[in-house]
Parts: sequence; structure tokens; C-alpha cells
Amino acid sequence: MRFITALALCAMCTVGLIAAPVHHDLLITGGTVIDGAGNPGIRADVAVDGDTITAIGPMADALTRGEIEADTVIDATGRVVCPGFIDPHTHADSSLLENRLAENFIRDGVTTLITGNCGGNHWPVAEFLASAEEGGIAPNIATLVGHNTVRRRVIGREDRDPTAEQLASMEALVDQAMREGAMGLSTGLIYIPGTYSETEEIIALARVVARHGGLYATHMRSETEEIFSAIEEALRIGREANVPVHISHFKVRGHAMFEESAYPLINDLLGSDYEPGAHVPAASRATLALVMRARAQGQDVTLDQYPYPASSTGLGVMIPDWLRAEGDDHAVEILADPETRARVRDEIAERYRGRGLEDLDWAQIASCESDPSLNGLSIRDVTIRRGTPEPTLEDDTETVIDLFMAGGAGMIFHSQSEDDVMRIMRCPIVGVCSDSSVRRFGSGVPHPRGYGSNARVLARYVRGLHNITLEEAIRKMTSLNAQRFALRDRGLLREGMRADIVVFNPRTVTDRATFTDPHQHSEGFDAVIVNGEPVVLDDEVTRARPGRALRGQGFWASGG
Repeated sequence: MRFITALALCAMCTVGLIAAPVHHDLLITGGTVIDGAGNPGIRADVAVDGDTITAIGPMADALTRGEIEADTVIDATGRVVCPGFIDPHTHADSSLLENRLAENFIRDGVTTLITGNCGGNHWPVAEFLASAEEGGIAPNIATLVGHNTVRRRVIGREDRDPTAEQLASMEALVDQAMREGAMGLSTGLIYIPGTYSETEEIIALARVVARHGGLYATHMRSETEEIFSAIEEALRIGREANVPVHISHFKVRGHAMFEESAYPLINDLLGSDYEPGAHVPAASRATLALVMRARAQGQDVTLDQYPYPASSTGLGVMIPDWLRAEGDDHAVEILADPETRARVRDEIAERYRGRGLEDLDWAQIASCESDPSLNGLSIRDVTIRRGTPEPTLEDDTETVIDLFMAGGAGMIFHSQSEDDVMRIMRCPIVGVCSDSSVRRFGSGVPHPRGYGSNARVLARYVRGLHNITLEEAIRKMTSLNAQRFALRDRGLLREGMRADIVVFNPRTVTDRATFTDPHQHSEGFDAVIVNGEPVVLDDEVTRARPGRALRGQGFWASGG
């Protein structure tokens, strides 16, 4: 009798539970869940409560029967449901505070931005992160502390080593930034004043970062002739500072005419026989081999890449470093001297001729404030427009100098191989990035990577060229980058993780931005969810700002 009564009570409890629907804030039904770890997709529904994923499994039928209810239901039939994309290399910094929706990013599936790259960050870190949170932002934000930012505050733009006291001041600033929430240290070793620094200076600063559990992210000294020594320097910094290394926008630029001293290393890595001065085919085979050898020897090193055979930065990198040591205004003054100008012209021409180049047609103007009519033209186009019908490399160089003296320009350099881009993408330690700021729609002719990096991988390199699988592409956009930056509650679709989620159509997702018409948003992203709240829904921006400032281990360890 007691047994029957117990069964009856159990049945009554079960009926009671069924009668009271389980409530969720958000339910995504009917999609193929790809978890971000590289696993095959599964048919499942995803429930979200607050900012957390609370359930993954079959729930659609229960929703139909009234056993589950939700405030918002997203029908993901025929769609992929995956973690939100984490962009490990952006320059969102101050531009995010001016355009807090970051529409070019969220429309490309990005839910978290890592900024402070290439040696520059918004200072101080605490103020930047607080301003982002207080004013509201659509995506999450995290930052590195920039070596150039720190060096300028202590030494300025001077071409010299720091004194012992100045190095101590730089270390103190890095320590401050790490305690305020920076994820690590970044360098931009082709930019002033970072280009003037010795390796030992960076090692000293990286050791400070290591004490706070951070990483070292680098825009290396060279991505052309001296790329092997640049990679070796990055690896040395990691070894001697005992810090993880992340090499930014990994590529091989130019015609891969490596310095003579690199050929023994190339031959060792590839088992080939290249003579000094010879063109090295598939140069990325050798650069990747060098990095993977370090991995095999136990070093913690990863890479990221934007999926385009062209780079983008300021025109100033075409000007010799020695000329700009005292600032661009001073450089413009001394360029007025005919002898100095001739020296600079010949030095620039010699540099590019040494790479096998006889024109600057590959250098495209993205944004020129002094003359916006030049936007989208190449340096060679401008030279011809100026009345030089049969221009030489020296004529193109004169155009570069004139543009620099007029205030400079943003540039796009078409100097990479598509074969190298595809080979680097197939490497398992390479994440996907954009290397972009928050774009002001319609302004200039910027690199299309700011609008379509993730969609381009999914459309061109997954669906079109079958260069990598869909699951691997998503891993490169999510968990790989989350692990690198120690974002332990993001990057995977798992119960208990933060609800940063993307819903997209794998058959139609595409990048529309081009080099000639870059201001076009990606298509195929039905929903983008940040911390449980949609920022894109039905392919429309909701204008919600649920993003958060994500802080590094140094912040939490110091009682933040």
C-alpha cells in the first residue's frame, strides 16, 4: 500500500511538473549546432537565460506541446548555430567609442573584439574599458597594452635605447595596464617608435606581462625579406620572457626574395636546395615550418590571419624610419631640401627595386584627406594623372613623397599570394581576424576586411574552394581565439557558457565588400546574440548594446 501511494504521489508530481511550462528567455530551434571545438554539427535546440546558455538538446517538440515557453524564439531551420566570432586582431580602440554599435563587425558575426594591437592602445586601459561599458557597446571588448604607446609616454619618438630608469618606467606602465585589465603586450615593430627598440627592451616588458598571465602579440619587424629573423625574434621573446606568443596577421609579403643568410634555414626547413637571391616558391611553407618546429619543441605560439591577399596600413611605412624620428612635421620640413628629397626618393626606389618591383601600381590609396579624389587609385595611377605618361619607379616614389608631405594617406598593398593565404589558413594554429577598425559607412575606400572577413572565409574558402571545412572555419573564429586570450566562458556552444551566438545560412552567407566597393555589409547572418541579447535579428541591427569589457587575469588577481 505504501508502494502504491508512493507511485501515485510520484505520478502526481510528474503531472504537476509537466503542467508548469519551463520558461526560457530565448530559444533557438531547428538549427545545426556546431560547437566551436571542431566537432561535427548536430541537430539541436539552444536555450538561453540571462547571459548564459542553459540547455542544448531537443526542445522544439516540447515548445509545441506547451511544456516549454520562451520570450523570444528564433527558428534556425536550415541554419548553423555556433558560438559568436571572436576577432583577435582589431583596431577598434577609440573608433568603438565613437560608433558603439560596431555595425561592420556585428553584421559579420563578431561578438568580441580584441583591440590594442600593433603596439598601440587607448590609454589608460582602465579608462577605455570603463568608457566602453558605461556608454554601452554592441560587441564585447578586450584590449592589449601597446609597446609603442608605452614607449612614447616615456621616451617619445626618439631613436635610442631607454635608460635604466626609463625602462623601469615602461615596465611600471605595462604593470599598471595589466592590473587594469589588459590581456597582454602588443608590438608594432614597423611603426615609430617601436622600430627603434632592441629585442631586450621587449623581453623586459614581456616579463612583466608573464607575471600577470598575459601573452605577447606582435606585428613583427618584417613580413618580407627579413621575415625569418622577425619570426625568430618573436619566438626568442616568448622563450626568454616565458610568455605565450601570438604572431599577428601572419603572411608573406612581396616576392619572397629573402636575405642571403636565410637560405640555409629555408633549405633546412623544406629539405630543398635554394641558392641565395633565388625566388622561393610557396614561401609560406618555410615560415609555417619555422613556427611549427617551435611548437614541436614545446613553445606556446599561435597565429592569426585576415583572408585577403592584400594588407593595409598608413603611407608612412613607405618613408624611411630615420626621416620620421623627430615627427612627421619635422620630416616634411627637411624634405623641402632638394638633396634630402633626392636621397629619400632613391632610398625608397632602391628598396622596392630590390624586391623585383619596377612600379608602385600594387599600392592603392584607401583614404587621402588632402585629396579624396585619389581614393581607390594606385600610386602609379596618381603618377600618370599628374602628367607623367611613361613613369618610372622613381616617378612613383616622388608621388609617395608628395602624398606624405600633404598629410599622408591610408593604403592597401596588393602584395601577397592567394596560394600563401590558403596554405596559412589550413594551418591548425591560425585564427581568423580582420585587422580593422570600426568603419564609418561610406568614408574612403578602406580594405574590405573590415566588413567581410568571416563571411569571406565561410563563402570563399569553405563553400567555394573547400580549402577548410565548415567546422574548422568556425573553430578558427571561436574557440581557438578564446583559448589564446583566456576567454574561458566564451568561444564554445556549451551549457554554462556565455550566450554569444551566431545563426547563419551556410548556403548563402557571403561577403559583399570588395576593394573597389568596400562599404557593403556581409549577408547571411540571421541573428547575432551578445550576452543573451540579439544585436542582429532577422538580418537587422537591433541597436542593443549588451557588450561587456572583458579583462585579463592581472585585473582579477589584483582584486579588480
